[in-house]
Amino acid sequence: MIPRYSRPEMTAIWQPERRLALWLEIEVAVAEALAERGDVPKDAAQRLRALAAERKDAIIDPEKIDAIEAVTRHDVIAFLTHVEAVIGPDARFLHLGMTSSDLLDTTLALQLRDAADLLIADVDALLAVLERRAFEHKDTVTIGRSHGIHAEPVTFGLKLAGYYAEFVRNRGRLVAARAEVATCAISGAVGTFANIAPEIEASVAASLGLQVEPVSTQVIPRDRHAAFFAALGVVASGIERLATEVRHLQRTEVREAEEFFSPGQKGSSAMPHKRNPVLSENLTGLARIVRSAVVPAMENVALWHERDISHSSVERMIAPDATVTLDFALARLTGMMDRLVVYPERMQANLESLHGLVFSQRVLLALANAGLPRQKAYEIVQGHAMQAWREGRPLQDLLAAEPLVADHLGKEDLAALFNLEYHTKHVDAIFARVFGRSS
Repeated sequence: MIPRYSRPEMTAIWQPERRLALWLEIEVAVAEALAERGDVPKDAAQRLRALAAERKDAIIDPEKIDAIEAVTRHDVIAFLTHVEAVIGPDARFLHLGMTSSDLLDTTLALQLRDAADLLIADVDALLAVLERRAFEHKDTVTIGRSHGIHAEPVTFGLKLAGYYAEFVRNRGRLVAARAEVATCAISGAVGTFANIAPEIEASVAASLGLQVEPVSTQVIPRDRHAAFFAALGVVASGIERLATEVRHLQRTEVREAEEFFSPGQKGSSAMPHKRNPVLSENLTGLARIVRSAVVPAMENVALWHERDISHSSVERMIAPDATVTLDFALARLTGMMDRLVVYPERMQANLESLHGLVFSQRVLLALANAGLPRQKAYEIVQGHAMQAWREGRPLQDLLAAEPLVADHLGKEDLAALFNLEYHTKHVDAIFARVFGRSS
C-alpha cells in the first residue's frame, strides 16, 4: 500500500490497530462462549469484556507488541503476553483450546469481508454513473469497431450499456467472493475440536456475522481465498477494458471522447499542447497490480497436510495491496466516467469518413435477398468498397453505377440501405434488457 493509490476507509482495514482490535474481540468472544458452557467462570468473562473496553487503548499498542514479538518470534504469543500485562490474571481465560490460526484466519475473514463491502459499494457508485451516461448517449450514433477498424454503426450509449452489464456481473462476483471468504474457524490444533467444542465456534461465528468453516484442518482452506482474489482480478480486468476504450477514443486521430482536462492541468513537461489519457493509462497499470495477486493466491491452496505457513507471508502482502488498489481504481474509474467529455460531432465525422463503407453488409444482404448469389454479391460489394476506400468516393454512387446492382435494386431501394436508423432500431430493446427500462 502506498498513499498515492490508497483511500482511508479501505486502508484502515489493514492497519495494525484494526488487526489487533479484531484479535481482542475474537479472544473475548471465545471466552464468553466458553462461559456460557460453563468452561470459564461467567464473572471472569464479564470482567474480560469490561477490561477489553476500558483498557482498549493500552491493549491496542502495536509498538509494545512488536517489541515482545522481537523476543518471542511469534505474533500471537506476543499479543497474549501484552494483554496479560495490561489486564491481569483474568487473561488466563483467553485463548483456551485455540491455536494461532483460529485467531489469524478468522481475523483475515473479517478483514476480507469488510473489504468486499467497500468494493461492492464502489461498484454500485460506478454503476450509477455508467447508467446515467449510457442514457445520456443512448442515441449518440458512433462507429463500432472490430480489430480497431470501422465495422458498423452503434451508439455510444450502447457501448456504455455493455460496460454497465459487465460491472453488474462483477458486482455479483464480489458478492459471491464475500460469501466464500466470510468463514470462522475456532477448532484448535489440526482442526479436531479436541480442546474446544464445535459449539464455541458456532457461537463466535454468529457473534461476528460469519459462517462456520465445515472442516478447517487448523486453517481455513485457501481455495476460498483463491476464489476471492480471482474475483478481484476479474473486476480489475473489467476496469482495464473500459480504460482501454477511453484511451483509444482519446487518440488524436479518433478524438471521440477524452478525459476531463482540469484548469491548470499540464499534459507534458515539454509539449504544452498535450492532453494525455493519464487516468485511463493509470487504471491499466493498477489493474495489473490487482491481477498479480491471483496466481500467488492460487498457489496458496496447496498447503502441507493440516497446515503450514507458506500462505501467510503472501497474504500479508496481497490482501492489503489488492483490495486497496482495486478500491482506488474503482473510485478513479467512476470519477473519470462521470466527467468524461464526449464529442458527438467527431463521432459523426468519423462515421462518415469512409464514404458509406459501413453499410456494405446491408447492401450485400439486399442483393442476396433480391436473387443474386451471395458470393457474387459479396464480390461486387467488396470490389466497389475497395475502390471507395482507395479513391475516397461514395460507395452508394459506385454501386448505383454497377449494372448487376441496378438489375436487382432500384435507386431508391439502394439509397434506403444507407440509413443509420436501421442500425440503431433495437437500441431500446437492448437497454430494456440491461436496465429494465429504455428511457
